[in-house]
Amino acid sequence: MCLAVPGRVLAVEGDDPAFRLGRVDFAGVKKDVNLAFTPDVTPGDYVLVHVGFALTKIDAEEAARTFEYLRQIGALEEEGLAPGQADEAAV
Repeated sequence: MCLAVPGRVLAVEGDDPAFRLGRVDFAGVKKDVNLAFTPDVTPGDYVLVHVGFALTKIDAEEAARTFEYLRQIGALEEEGLAPGQADEAAV
């Protein structure tokens, strides 16, 4: 199953908007994400990520609520993003 999963941006690198990368924390699982679709994102922001791309910026409350829904239905385990699944590959 492919889902858009919320995460918190820890760091941003790169100046070219098409190739900016962000280090994103998904409740302890950290992955590199392309920020081409979200050029205004800065560290501390929350984003929805799908197939390695941040699609949109969201607020912290929406991120927490969405993450909890995904946890409840078991979708985080399927995506390798459940707390305790320390996968460092790209989303």
